[in-house]
Amino acid sequence: MIDFSNLASYRENNRIEAKKALGGLPRSIWETYSAFANTIGGIILLGVEEHGDKSLHPVDLPEPDKLIKEFWDIINNPNKVSVNILTDRDVSVQDVEGNHIIVIRVPRADRYDKPVYLDDNPMTGSYRRNGEGDYRCTREEVQAMLRDAAVQTQDMRVLEKMGLDVLDTDTIRRYRIRMKNHRPGHVWEELEDEEFLYKLGAVGRGEDGALHPTAAGLLMFGFEYEIVKEFPYYFLDYREQMEDGVRWTDRITSSSGEWSGNIYDFYFRVYNKIAQDIRVPFKLEGGDRIDDTPVHKALREALANCMINADYYGRQSVVIVKERSRISLSNPGNFRIDIEAAKSGGVSDPRNAALIKMFNLVNIGERAGSGIPNIYSVWKKQGWKLPVLSESYDPDRITLSLTIEKTSDKKVGTKSNDKKVGIKSNDNRIASGQKRAIIGYLTDHIQATSSELSTLLGVGQERTRKILRELVAEEIIVTEGANRNRIYRLKA
Repeated sequence: MIDFSNLASYRENNRIEAKKALGGLPRSIWETYSAFANTIGGIILLGVEEHGDKSLHPVDLPEPDKLIKEFWDIINNPNKVSVNILTDRDVSVQDVEGNHIIVIRVPRADRYDKPVYLDDNPMTGSYRRNGEGDYRCTREEVQAMLRDAAVQTQDMRVLEKMGLDVLDTDTIRRYRIRMKNHRPGHVWEELEDEEFLYKLGAVGRGEDGALHPTAAGLLMFGFEYEIVKEFPYYFLDYREQMEDGVRWTDRITSSSGEWSGNIYDFYFRVYNKIAQDIRVPFKLEGGDRIDDTPVHKALREALANCMINADYYGRQSVVIVKERSRISLSNPGNFRIDIEAAKSGGVSDPRNAALIKMFNLVNIGERAGSGIPNIYSVWKKQGWKLPVLSESYDPDRITLSLTIEKTSDKKVGTKSNDKKVGIKSNDNRIASGQKRAIIGYLTDHIQATSSELSTLLGVGQERTRKILRELVAEEIIVTEGANRNRIYRLKA
């Protein structure tokens, strides 16, 4: 992540923490370790000080090996640190400008290890990282991590205080009709509703021997006023914002009382809204017109992912916003796997596994972790701006932003008084500051387009691209993709 030959170009941020450490191992190192592990990972630099201009500079540690031994002794003490997620290769000594510093690379912890906490108390010893430093987690944040750490996903729980009358029989009927159409002759087709729901995982047997809804069954088929008894902050919100100055031109909410309010019915109401403006090519198959495209399938996948991976016990709501040229899908909760692994595909660790099964049986969603990569692939083939998948904390949210118009093929030049301006030799100081700004942004945001970085710098894209080419040549950043779909990252 860091080019140590250009250390002064970096700043402390949500993935870099510098500590002088000349007086020994700092106590605050453990808060930073917990914070990085519970967020997106980061690097702790010992033997590095921050100057007045926020730049980082090495100081020579007199006994780095002694500090490293002390570090390993403490991190392996379960009374101090709940879990050691590091290996030998994560801690090393680097020579920077003739000075010895210690580099500790802290990965994002697996959900099974979260929260990573201190002093044998997860409620008071768990930390997270934001742009301003380490902060102590709230009780709600700790509880969310503990829920995700469970082997059984949260939607499998049998709700023994509820009866089957909390489920909407009309929703169940619509679901069974759709399943019959997509899976004709399925072995469950002739089952009575109770047995069907049991096989589906929508109901389960409690300790009293009777059938009760599972959390997944309640979310999928329940009435909204019953759902909020188990999930007090449950709220599904769809908004269309198609006109400037108008809060919304259309809205669907789970609490309106005009429909069931469950996630199955919300899914289809919203999908019909977000898909209606997608152009459908004329295509025949077996004499029947096929009104479906890869974009439609990707939209279904995106919407299903949003519903399936939401933390319904959290305080936030599911929010879908449709604008003229953009759709954003946002749900409470954080990724249970690394965000880059989600983009790459092949790894699946859903928050609500029972909901995935229910959607899969009516041909919605993927099980093998291919959903997000497929969305990216479809958008790339359309020549649209690549989707933006982001994760935020306090409150915990995952947001997928989809642009649904083609990117411009026109090249944008940098002008001043209608004349093109290049980066001249006497502009080195300005260019150096712009490079530091880009490095800081990519450290915080993982990746960016030239358009995003152009907006950050407040200059035109031609000048931005020239700065980016220099950073690539200096091997500080790398590129992925080509032309309009090119993105930039810090070199690993």
